[in-house]
Amino acid sequence: MRALFLIDGEHYPPVVLDAMRTVEESLGLEGVAAAFLGGTEKLKEGTDYGVPLVKAEDPVSAVERALRAHEVEVVVDLSDEPVVGYRERMRIASLVLAAGARYTGSDFELRPPEYHAVSTKPSLAVIGTGKRVGKTAVSGYLARLLSENGFAPGVVSMGRGGPPEPEVIKGHEMEVGGAYLLDALSRGAHAASDYYETAALSRVVTVGCRRCGGGLAGEPFVSNVLEGARLANGLDTRMTVFDGSGAAAPPVAVGGRVLVAGAHQDPEYVSGFLGAYRLLISDLLLLTMSEEPMAGAERVRSIVEAVREVKPSLHVIPTVFRPRPVGEVRNLKVAYVSTAPRSVLEILCRHLEERYGCEVVAASGSLSDRKGLARDLEEMRGLGVEAYLTEIKAAAVDVVTRRGAEEEKPVFYCDNDPVVAPGNTDGRDGLLDGALLELVEKVAAEFGNGTDGPVGPVSV
Repeated sequence: MRALFLIDGEHYPPVVLDAMRTVEESLGLEGVAAAFLGGTEKLKEGTDYGVPLVKAEDPVSAVERALRAHEVEVVVDLSDEPVVGYRERMRIASLVLAAGARYTGSDFELRPPEYHAVSTKPSLAVIGTGKRVGKTAVSGYLARLLSENGFAPGVVSMGRGGPPEPEVIKGHEMEVGGAYLLDALSRGAHAASDYYETAALSRVVTVGCRRCGGGLAGEPFVSNVLEGARLANGLDTRMTVFDGSGAAAPPVAVGGRVLVAGAHQDPEYVSGFLGAYRLLISDLLLLTMSEEPMAGAERVRSIVEAVREVKPSLHVIPTVFRPRPVGEVRNLKVAYVSTAPRSVLEILCRHLEERYGCEVVAASGSLSDRKGLARDLEEMRGLGVEAYLTEIKAAAVDVVTRRGAEEEKPVFYCDNDPVVAPGNTDGRDGLLDGALLELVEKVAAEFGNGTDGPVGPVSV
């Protein structure tokens, strides 16, 4: 295996040379270059390390430059503090994994996730930096945008509660409503799973898959997504969208990736640790929750700046979510049930009333907290609720939909549309749709030319 060594000037050069030879012999490696990360205490000018030596102004830049100049399969870290610390090592790890190489040290080894080339159609993935950042809402929005523009998409969803065998739901041919979801629930299905949500709200064909576990770089430990991808190949669709799960990415080679991160998250989860890896392999970043009280303008600006330090070319669009009922709710007194924090419920309720003409007489953000939801629903009795409006998440089917059926009140499902954040300097009309369609057209063109974009390693 072709190896890049990471070395520093805090180690005595003869010690470094002996270590390089020892590692090459013990691991069967061929050293092709060394990146000098800094340090001068024991450095001797003119030392010949036996391979080309790559230098830069800082450790991360040195590794980045070396990876661009040399094709390697493994990066061996012979450096140490004080030249590199924990944060620098994670940034280096992100660069190495994005280049498709392994990153190894004395007591660790990270390997890049394996993306399998199984999709026979132009394909994209929507991945996230964690749970509850709005990734599935973005996937559904992208699917609707593709449908409106003639791309006939199919969505392969990967979830923690997916089926044991990939399952197809032809959302474009049927009304996936409350009765359908309650029936699925009675059959033992997780009826609030992402593929049910996307089928019901975006009216596209979906393939439900499952996964368990997620590595530091996002590879599922166990999943049936590859089987789901092969199933999607045989569907009457023109493009496949792979929807990730939490911070785990579908293990499928795609032509482009949309990354969804929350401005309310710890900024290091977005641009630090192996969040940087996710930035490096993505083509577009939607920064959701980019408004008060979730995240102020200064916080959003600081995250965008940190992202650009990792990948200056990455297009970043700060966004917010706004609820969109699937059905006519005008003049109805509704109870709105969501996973949204209580701090933003007022904003969402006001939007529903102003945009869709309903009266929100009660609201709950406890869909993912069954005890809290039961308490909130009990408090809604006597408020004149005429219909329930709910996201398809967590307890939406087994609690809210069932409650509506028992009370003989309609249950309307509600999507969350991403829109450009208010006050964003790039917030001109069509920015979000334009950016998504530009990526889609690029993926389709590359596929038509005989490629499907960055199948594995990407340029760093």
